[in-house]
Amino acid sequence: MLLFQHNNLRSVEWVGIRRELAAALRKVDDSLAADGRPDYFGDGIKLQIIQKGIFASALKVVEFYHPEQQPQAPVHHPTDPATATSATIPDTLAASDDTRLTHGLSRTAHEVAEANRRNKKLKHGLEPLLSGPLVLVTFPTVSPRHLKAVFEILAPSKEFPAPKRKANPGYHEPAVQSGLQKLMVLGARVEGKVFDMEGARWVGSIEGGLDGLRAQLVAMLQGVGAGITNTLESAGKSLYFTMESRRSILDDEQKAQAGEAPKEG
Repeated sequence: MLLFQHNNLRSVEWVGIRRELAAALRKVDDSLAADGRPDYFGDGIKLQIIQKGIFASALKVVEFYHPEQQPQAPVHHPTDPATATSATIPDTLAASDDTRLTHGLSRTAHEVAEANRRNKKLKHGLEPLLSGPLVLVTFPTVSPRHLKAVFEILAPSKEFPAPKRKANPGYHEPAVQSGLQKLMVLGARVEGKVFDMEGARWVGSIEGGLDGLRAQLVAMLQGVGAGITNTLESAGKSLYFTMESRRSILDDEQKAQAGEAPKEG
């Protein structure tokens, strides 16, 4: 997700920005579909204003609460005859503080997340950025090509140039340009890691998307492997020649001691 700070955007500005962003993402999806790629999900990328307090609380739950680590609820209901007990337990509705409730909005989730938040060693990394009016751009999954399109629309730069007026006149409407001037990139969160603005731009600049990144990684590993092989091979050759030279010297010395003249060449 990308995190922006905004400054009193008007509704007409929001409409124009959302329209241009949706059009840019649709072009990326069309390009991916033409290449036979299944990872086109532009419709799932959302631009929305958030309430800072609610978002911070939700982020604590997502980051610090792990329901799979909570005690499991009993398989059988207390009044089920299959339950191994002779006690009479009234069949009542679960209260809000029932520890069997472990969903994200439960009291258990809130208490666990709040307790972990007090631990200074546990941080989600976005604490310094959660100030002022905020806007989020959320992605269903990591896609450098979609991220690049978002930057070209919402935060154009030299690396991510904005659409030309001739190619996209709607982008240069006064309402859209006025709204874009009120947006400022704060950072991003990718695969659980927090990036500043430059780091987020680096993710968007990966050529070929994730496939390009995988290709770069494979090429780098192959280069490292070839370098290690050459180093080991050269070291082995050097050791072999050294040992052969030493063996030849020892043979000559033994022959000299036996009264035989060493052979030339």
